[in-house]
Amino acid sequence: MTDTGAVARARVLAAIDVDELLAHLASLVRIPSVTGSAAESELQHTLAAQLAELGLDVDHWKLDLDALRADPDYPGTETERTEGYGVAATTGAGVPGLILQGHADVVPVGDASAWADVDPFGGEIRDGWLYGRGASDMKAGVAAITAVARALRRSGVRLAKPLAVHFVVGEEDGGLGALATLRRGHTGEAAVIPEPTDGHLIVANAGALTFELRVPGLAAHGSSRHEGHSAYEAFGPVHDALRVLERRLNADPDPLFAGNPLPYALSIGRIRAGDWSSTVPDLLIAEGRLGVPLDSEPADVRRQFEEVVAAACARDAWLAGHPATVTWPGGQFAPGRLPAGHPLIAQASAAAEAVTGHRPRVCAAPYGSDLRLYTRVGGIPTLHFGPGDIRWAHAIGERVLVEQVVAATRALAVLAVERLVAQP
Repeated sequence: MTDTGAVARARVLAAIDVDELLAHLASLVRIPSVTGSAAESELQHTLAAQLAELGLDVDHWKLDLDALRADPDYPGTETERTEGYGVAATTGAGVPGLILQGHADVVPVGDASAWADVDPFGGEIRDGWLYGRGASDMKAGVAAITAVARALRRSGVRLAKPLAVHFVVGEEDGGLGALATLRRGHTGEAAVIPEPTDGHLIVANAGALTFELRVPGLAAHGSSRHEGHSAYEAFGPVHDALRVLERRLNADPDPLFAGNPLPYALSIGRIRAGDWSSTVPDLLIAEGRLGVPLDSEPADVRRQFEEVVAAACARDAWLAGHPATVTWPGGQFAPGRLPAGHPLIAQASAAAEAVTGHRPRVCAAPYGSDLRLYTRVGGIPTLHFGPGDIRWAHAIGERVLVEQVVAATRALAVLAVERLVAQP
């Protein structure tokens, strides 16, 4: 970086107020913005107002849900939704040199009593950790984005290209808000999504497809179960065949997944069968997620899944005449990746090293995210780098290390200066 860039970087870093950053993060956690809820909309309104107070040009709009459902790239949803709002802001005119994007929604807390003495929406700081649902995934990232935008404005540094901030809804169940933002025409030269990466650079995501299997049985009284056929038992050969498919999908993973024993997991998340303890169940419904390998098309992986289920049914005496059916009712995350050697990788690596003193590992993540929409639909080179650890995302007692929030915010600020400030 030139002397001018070094001066700009120092000014921007000096403008980051750590107490302000953490107070903002705590306030975000206290808004229970579960996907599809009224609080999700509340948080989007709050964030739009905060960006406007910083002097950014803000586009805050209500999503056209019908148009999005009819879009050929509609990513699916897993929750009921009656409304949603988009927030996109820029520091000035022109094509942004960098987009910082974050999602406002969080998953439900689950069993609130399992959170012990921590309020899941309290935003409490204790022993160097900030606790609460969304603290790691990804309100720490949203707070970091806001802090970077605030520091750029507060520092008075002249920008050759504008910064863009995108706050979206519905990431947790498909990516509806990201698609809406891209269809709205918001774009930029490159994007960073500060999802929790634990100090790594995530340059690719596997896909994830939500499926539902309906396996028929034949009801009978439990005392004469031989007169019926248990749907639970009928599911066995189908499940065995799906395990074979999982092994096939994971036979030759991309080197970016080095060290990950199962990058494309096939998981059954929920099973429902039967309606009476002494009745042989006549239907089993299994819901789950299917991992999609990098550079694969979701339609092709869906076809493989359906063929495996059909073949398993054809081999089974009962299922041959009563085959299982497959539907795809929820989120449909395609895989996505940033091309190897893209300048954003080196720039983000250098920014992280400037703050932490070490070069981050470049790797891929086994979960779906908005990255694939920005790269595939928007044509925007995108990576993940942000505070938090995915192991705490969606977990009981979700938390984020305070020092990681500060470090990631500073690294994102350095990257913003590198990409946006005029160099002589």
